[in-house]
Amino acid sequence: MSLGTDLKRYSRGVLPRIALATIIVLPLLYGAMYLWAFWNPFAEVNKVPVALVNEDRGATAQGQQLRAGDEVARALLDSDQLKLTETSAAEAARGVAGGRYYFSISLPPDFSERVASPSSDAPRQAAIHFTFNDANNYLATVIGQNASREVLNQVNAKIGQRTIGTVVTGLTDAGQGLDRAADGAQQLATGLATANDGAHRLSGGADTLSSGLHSARTGSAQLAAGTRQLSGAIDEATGPLLDVLDRVGGLNLNPDDVAVAAQQLSSAVRSTTDRIAALNVNNTQAAAIVDQTVGFLQNKSDPAVRDAGQALAGAQRLLRAQGIDPTTDDGLVRLRDSASRLEGELGDPNSTLRVFLTRALNGGLRRDVVTLRSGVDQLDAGAQRLTAGLGQLADGGDQLASGAGELAEGTQRLQAGGQELATKLRQGAATVPSWSPRQRTDVARTLSAPVGLDLVNTHPAATFGTGFAPFFLPLALFIGALIVWMLLTPLQSRPIVNGLGALRVVLASYWPGLLVVVCQVVVMYAVVHFGVGLQARYPVATVGFLVLVAGAFLALIQAFNAVFGVAVGRVVTLAFLMLQLVSAGGIYPVETTAEPFQIIHPFDPMTYAVNGLRQLTVGEIDSRLWVAIAVLAGLLAASLAASAWAARRNRQYTMERLHPPIEV
Repeated sequence: MSLGTDLKRYSRGVLPRIALATIIVLPLLYGAMYLWAFWNPFAEVNKVPVALVNEDRGATAQGQQLRAGDEVARALLDSDQLKLTETSAAEAARGVAGGRYYFSISLPPDFSERVASPSSDAPRQAAIHFTFNDANNYLATVIGQNASREVLNQVNAKIGQRTIGTVVTGLTDAGQGLDRAADGAQQLATGLATANDGAHRLSGGADTLSSGLHSARTGSAQLAAGTRQLSGAIDEATGPLLDVLDRVGGLNLNPDDVAVAAQQLSSAVRSTTDRIAALNVNNTQAAAIVDQTVGFLQNKSDPAVRDAGQALAGAQRLLRAQGIDPTTDDGLVRLRDSASRLEGELGDPNSTLRVFLTRALNGGLRRDVVTLRSGVDQLDAGAQRLTAGLGQLADGGDQLASGAGELAEGTQRLQAGGQELATKLRQGAATVPSWSPRQRTDVARTLSAPVGLDLVNTHPAATFGTGFAPFFLPLALFIGALIVWMLLTPLQSRPIVNGLGALRVVLASYWPGLLVVVCQVVVMYAVVHFGVGLQARYPVATVGFLVLVAGAFLALIQAFNAVFGVAVGRVVTLAFLMLQLVSAGGIYPVETTAEPFQIIHPFDPMTYAVNGLRQLTVGEIDSRLWVAIAVLAGLLAASLAASAWAARRNRQYTMERLHPPIEV
């Protein structure tokens, strides 16, 4: 357990002591300073200078002015995620090109128009332009790209809430419209029911009308036949009368002559009756005389006399029809009385007979008879037209009845369809949600970001440095062990010359170096814990594991130097360090590295150092820690064994040992 003369020589003088102290604190350059420099860079992103360009000219959406660019720019400035400076597009371009800004964020002139476009006929996606320049700083570009995704999420949530809010409002209005439409459809269904009842009544009335029209057509046909017969009878009856009236009118008699003729006729009748009475002839002779006289008058060539004879014959027949027989005394008396009355009536201008005869003489009677015949003819023609029209009307009534029946069937189906429409609209209105203004806001917010992140980290690293400490601490200890063997002799020659055992020779050189690396561990962890802020989950176990890591690396580097010689061993150590850095998986997942390094990964000692420290600093202890302890302990034992084999080999001096081909 003696420290030997190799370490004691650094206890004399100022510079040796400074050198020893430097070896002890050297791991701080990697373990503490690197962690301090990169302890939490993401918390300092708000110090990264970025240009913000807002060229949005605004838009009008649903009758309201929209300034989405101003809203987004203000939200970005208020978020304080980046060190944003509002500037013009030209100034931003010069700043990114010259390195004054790491990147720029630009809101184009049509930003508000595109934001409002979902409510128009041509929806377009709004864009935010990010301009990077890797010549400024590559990681700044990576930070900017990460920030762009975060900015996009925030803007989408804010703008999406506005856009979806418009849609939700329209949906609510649509639901209210459906309610009104359902009310209207119900009114329509009620009206259609009334229309259906009316259509059925119309159908029944049309059938009745059609039946009545058929009856009217039959009656009209009978009427037309009767008017035809009436017209023929009137024509037949008025024909002779018109002939007589035409002849009477040809006599050119004055109406006053009627009274004179009546007086003469009355005088003639009295004279005749007197003579007949005076003669006292028998009735048969008198009748014969009257008949001869009438016949004589009828056979005269003079038309006037002939007409008078015709009139007397008519009067004779009329008297006989009335029971007046001039061949008897009673008849003569009655004849004389009748002649007196006739004389009186014909003498009175206002008597019915005088008026009748006057109209017969002046043509008035003839005009009335002609008017009668014309009216009867018109009645007959109208009856014929009425019959034809009623026939067409009856046919139309049949078509009306048929159409009314079809209308009744159609209105019944229309009523059923209207009721179904009202029902479906009511059901549709019930499925459309009816939100209050607050509910609309909540729904719009939910729809704009339907999926939220519930980030659960079972063993979170508090900072970026905490997450990378399991890599930087073993790296620092490996560098520290490398420097230790630069100042100390990996295998001292005196114990070998004195014939000590190979393991004792190795331990004689290893033991002083182990004390130095233990001091390195203590100093480094104290600074990292109290100065930088690393809070290990298991601090005591972490220190103990770091001592094991340092001891294993110290023994490994000693073995490299012992087996290959100091010069070649240092080269091998540096090469091995590079392989460990890229295959340990301390920074990026090993699966993201090239395939050769994935193959080396299970055989890399630093892999197990990183795994063990991750369990002790931020995780729970599981099998990976015990595997790491076993591997590092095995590496320590194997390295000491390799160094012991080299010490046994070095008991014999060769020309290569006396004159090494490479010296450092």
